[in-house]
Amino acid sequence: MADQNVPPHRPRDEGRWDGRPHPTSDGYHQPHPAQPYHAAGHPPADPYHRGQDGPQGDPRTPYASWPGHPQQAGHPYQSGYPQQPAPAPQPAHAPWPGQPQPSAQQAPWPGVAEPARRGPQWVGPAGLGPQGYPGGSDRGLPNLDDDDDHGRRGSRRKALAALGGTAAVVAGGAALAMTPQFRGLFGEDAAVAGDATGTKVTDGNAARPSGQQPSTVRTYTEQNESYMGSRAGAALKKNTPTTGRIFAGPAAAAEATEVTVKTVLAKDPVRHLATRTTFGATPKVLADIKRMGIDAWLRWQLDPEKIAPTKAELKLSELPTLRMTSKQLREQRDMLNEKGAQPEKEMVDATIARQIWSDRQLFEVMVDFWNDFLHVAADFDGGEVYRHSFDLEVVRKYALASYPEMLVAANKHPALLLYLNQNDSRADAVNENLARENLELYSVGVDGGYTEKDVRQAAMLQTGRGVADGEYVFRADRHYVGKVKILGFSHANASKDPEQADAVIDSYIRYIALHPSTAKYIAQSLATRFVSDTPPKTLVDRLAKTYTANKGLIKPVLMTLFSSSEFWASVGQKVRRPMEYLIASYRVLGVSPEASPDYKADDNKRTAYARGLRQIHDKLRELGQYPMGQPTPDGYPDVYLAWTSAGTMVNGWNEVGDIVNGYRKAFSYVKPEKLVAKPPATAGAYVDALALRLVHQKLTAKEKALILGVAGVSAGTKVDATFNGAVTAVARAILASPQHHLR
Repeated sequence: MADQNVPPHRPRDEGRWDGRPHPTSDGYHQPHPAQPYHAAGHPPADPYHRGQDGPQGDPRTPYASWPGHPQQAGHPYQSGYPQQPAPAPQPAHAPWPGQPQPSAQQAPWPGVAEPARRGPQWVGPAGLGPQGYPGGSDRGLPNLDDDDDHGRRGSRRKALAALGGTAAVVAGGAALAMTPQFRGLFGEDAAVAGDATGTKVTDGNAARPSGQQPSTVRTYTEQNESYMGSRAGAALKKNTPTTGRIFAGPAAAAEATEVTVKTVLAKDPVRHLATRTTFGATPKVLADIKRMGIDAWLRWQLDPEKIAPTKAELKLSELPTLRMTSKQLREQRDMLNEKGAQPEKEMVDATIARQIWSDRQLFEVMVDFWNDFLHVAADFDGGEVYRHSFDLEVVRKYALASYPEMLVAANKHPALLLYLNQNDSRADAVNENLARENLELYSVGVDGGYTEKDVRQAAMLQTGRGVADGEYVFRADRHYVGKVKILGFSHANASKDPEQADAVIDSYIRYIALHPSTAKYIAQSLATRFVSDTPPKTLVDRLAKTYTANKGLIKPVLMTLFSSSEFWASVGQKVRRPMEYLIASYRVLGVSPEASPDYKADDNKRTAYARGLRQIHDKLRELGQYPMGQPTPDGYPDVYLAWTSAGTMVNGWNEVGDIVNGYRKAFSYVKPEKLVAKPPATAGAYVDALALRLVHQKLTAKEKALILGVAGVSAGTKVDATFNGAVTAVARAILASPQHHLR
C-alpha cells in the first residue's frame, strides 16, 4: 500500500541527487545491497572479522606507522555485544553553579585550576542481520541528475558536484575524501579457566603474555589518534593552533582570542559557541547567547535541572516503555515482544528527540560524549531490558557531575555487567572483558601504563559481581580472595563479605578513574569533541590538571575548556559526523514535533510523534551513526577522517531535501518560501538572506555562484518568494555547503 503521507512522485527538478526514489512508507530508503556498507566509511558487515595486523602481518607494528592504518584485531566476547519549570536564568555576574564568585583581580574562572602561565550479528541499517549500503552500485560520486525536462537548470548537476567537492575538503583544505579501514575484532571467545598467578589470560588471546605492555599488542587502538596519524590528519593538524592560555572566563577568552586558522566559517564567537555546545545552532540559540551573554548562557546550560522541558520532551510520554522500570520490562518482555514494542529503540528515539528539541543542549552533547566514552550498545542482548535504566542511572545522572561516580555506578549496573560478560566471571574461571575495558576504554587508556598482569589482577578482584533476577548482586562464593596489585593500587582483598569486598572494588574503580592517565585520556577526548580532531597539547594538559584538582568533577573541566583560548581559536576545525549533520538540519529548519495537518496514520498502534522519531532513527541507522549504535565497546570515533564517504554525504543531502519538502508528515515544517521572513527580490540577495537563516553567515563568492548555478539564474535575476520555484533546491544546496558541514 502506498504511504498516504508521501507524495507518489515528485518533479524531476526536485529529485534525488543520486537518482534514488523518495522515502517509502517506513520513512527511509530501500538499501542497495550491491554496494557494501563499509564502502561508505563504516565498519564491515562482521565487526569480528579477522582484520590485517599490519603491513607485514606483524601484530605488534605500531598502529600509526603506516598510511591508512589497518587496525589490529582483538577482544573476543563470549556472548552478545558485549522536572520542573525553570526559573529565570542567573544574571551575568552570578558565579558558576556551585562555585565561588571570582575576585576582582582576574582570578581564574571559578572551578578552574590556577593557570601555570592536556561472532554476534552486525547491527546495521535494518537492525540485526546483514546490511546493505543505501547508495548506488557504483563507487564514487553518484549521479546528480536534477535537471528538469526543459533544461531550465541544465547546470545543476555540475554545480552540485562542484559544491560537493567543496564540502569534501571542508577542514583546512586537507585531502579528506579517503575511507580509512575500520578495525575488526576477533570472534568466538574461548573462555579459559585460568589460575590466579597472572600467567594466563582468559579473553581468548593466549598469544598476549601476561606482563607485556598492551600498547605493543593492541586490541582496540586509540581510534581517533590512529585516523589522525594519516597524511590527511597531518594536514589538519597544521591548521590547528598549537598553544594557548586560560582566561578568567569564557567571555574574556572569546574577546581576547584572535582566530588565525584557515576556515570558511565566520569568525564569530557567538556562532562558534552555539555550534560546538549544541547539536546545531538555531536563530533562537544565537539570540539567547547574544541576549544573555556568553558567560550567563553557559551557566544556564551547565544547570540543566533548571531548564524547563520543551513541548517535544513532554511528548516523550507517547513512548510507553520509557515509563517502565527494568523490572517491568523484564517481567513483561514476552508481552512487549508480541506487541512489537522495542524498549531499546524507544530509548534511542527519545535521545534523538532530545537532541533535536531540548533546550538542555550542552547536557545532551555531554550525554552523547559519555555514551561514546563509557559505551554500552543499545542493541546488545539484554539492552531491551537494561539499557534505558543505564541511560538514566549512569550516563544522564552523572553527565555533568562526577566521572569517578559514573564509573562506579556503571560497574554495578546490569547493563554493563551483562554487556561485558562479568556475570560469567568467577574465581576459578575468570572473564577479563570488563576488567580490560575498565582500563583500556573507560579509564587510563591503552597507553596508560597498565600491563596484562594488571588486567588479570583486576579481573580477579572483580569476581563476584553479577546479575540475578534482573538486579545487581555480589556472589561471595565466586569472589577471589587474595592480595591484588593493579597499577599503583594494592589491597589485601582478604574478605568474601559482600559489603567489604564490594567496597574494595569500588575503591579500585575510583582509583583508576582518578589516575593521571585517565585525566589525560578524558581531557584528550573532551578536547577532541569540542575543539579539534588534533587538539593542542597545551589544552589537553590544562584540562587534565583541572580534572585531577577537582577529583573528576566534570563542570570545572568544561569551565576550563570554555575559558581557554584554544577553544575560541578553533573555528572550523570540527566536521559534523552523519548523525550530527542530520540533527543540525532538523534543528535549523525549524521542524516541529506536531504532526502535519494532512498526516494520516495507517493504524492507531503508535502516535505520529513516535512514528516520526522512528523514521529519523532508521535514517540514522542507514547513515551509519545513531545514539548508542556502535556494537563494540569503543563507541564511535570522533574525528572526521573516520566518516569520509561521498555516498553517506549525498544520502544526508537527500534526507535534507526531504525535510525541506516536508515529506515526513509525522512532523510539521516551515515552508521553504517562508524560511526568510521578507525574501529579497533578486536572486543574489535572496541567497544571502537564506544563507544567513540556514548557516548563520553569508557564503563565499564562489559558493554563492554555485548555489545560483543550482537554480540556473544570475545574481541580478528577479525572483519571487519561491525563488521562481527553486527555493527547495537552493535551501538544500546551502545545507550541503561546508558552512553547514562544519561545526
